[in-house]
Amino acid sequence: MERLLVVEDKASLRDLLREVLSSRGFAVECLGDGAEAVVRLQAAPFDAVITDFKLPGADGMAVLDAALERDPECPVLVVTAFGTVELAVEAMKRGAADFLLKPVDPDHLLLLVDRALGRRRLQRENLLLKDEVERRGGFPSIVGRTPVMREVEEQVARVAPTDATVLLAGESGTGKELFARAVHQLSGRRDRPFVALNCAAIPSTLIENELFGHEKGSYTGAHARQLGKFELAGGGTIFLDEIGELEKEVQGKILRVIQERTVERLGGTATLKVDVRVVAASNQDLRKAVEEGRFREDLFFRLNIFPITIPPLRLRTADIPLLADHFLRRFERELGKRGLELTPAALAKLQAYAWPGNVRELENALERAAILARGRTIGPGEIVLFAESGGGPALGDLLDLRGTLPEAVARTVRAVEEWKVARALEEAGGDRKAAAERLGVTLKTLNAKLRDPGEREP
Repeated sequence: MERLLVVEDKASLRDLLREVLSSRGFAVECLGDGAEAVVRLQAAPFDAVITDFKLPGADGMAVLDAALERDPECPVLVVTAFGTVELAVEAMKRGAADFLLKPVDPDHLLLLVDRALGRRRLQRENLLLKDEVERRGGFPSIVGRTPVMREVEEQVARVAPTDATVLLAGESGTGKELFARAVHQLSGRRDRPFVALNCAAIPSTLIENELFGHEKGSYTGAHARQLGKFELAGGGTIFLDEIGELEKEVQGKILRVIQERTVERLGGTATLKVDVRVVAASNQDLRKAVEEGRFREDLFFRLNIFPITIPPLRLRTADIPLLADHFLRRFERELGKRGLELTPAALAKLQAYAWPGNVRELENALERAAILARGRTIGPGEIVLFAESGGGPALGDLLDLRGTLPEAVARTVRAVEEWKVARALEEAGGDRKAAAERLGVTLKTLNAKLRDPGEREP
């Protein structure tokens, strides 16, 4: 719901504006004093401001300046009497979106508000598109029918309608951003921005600028004010991928944003309110990072309110046929090919592989295969896997031999367990009871191993 601030000292007109705008579904806040409006704009964000010129405390120009100081893209509509049209024109030169003559026509008011907000949405979308062009439109497509995936989807469905912070854990390539988008799309914030930032991809010298923005002149080259990702995500969701890669000083500033719901632009003095839901992700064990002093414990507990572990592809190989079909249908459209299909031998090759790069690696392998295919059929020869291209044996890709002997042995045992569980589930067609029988363990034991497949200890 978009939030509007109405500043009008005459109670009758103020009530009319509130009634007209509320009937359209806007959240409307009204003030009768210009000075109060300036203070309010410094403390909280609004999607649009409607202000009269002649006000007690401070005039409409002061309200305009305060609104644009808070948010340069905030549309401000000025209400004026016929005799002060020149002032309204001057206000538009200073950044007002439009002006409205008294007596106010409700239909004209709604037209101007809708038009101004439409321009604002386009401006924000253009800013976001400079950083990210989505390859798919609509609801994120999560592909998977295995029990372990259904459990994850159920967790997403339960937490999404809340405003709880979500921490996604899982290996690289498991699709953590896809699940973050699902959390956003299933929430009440779905009509507001989803802003993603890969913390590992931004140099440490620039990360604060990306997160919090800067004021004009705050450093050499800062020729204009820039909004940070937290402000761009206002009312929506910010996804902080690979948050474990941030330096502790930046971690502390993110903790403050989560706790106080405020940000400060670099070089600025104003404290700005933000309403943002945080979804974070990491492919490393953040508990271990806390123990080693690389990650703030207080931030970890703030993020870990609702943890979700995304399973690696080797634990859900029964989903590979579905994923392969999903990707091939997309590559058909992108490459202009029709009727692409895998031979049984090619599918068997995909399901026998360990997929150290998870779903992302599968997607890349199938895109290459679709390009290489001379006809509609993709055989095993068109599928080039990491193990075949000099990357080492598939099972070796699962092993992590760092640290002490007991630590390496413990990780190796877990890797072998995951491999055996994945093969048993695939051979049993996803039937957990049958898979448990193949493995020689109880169903309870198998379920316990599947609940937290991505969890890692030293």
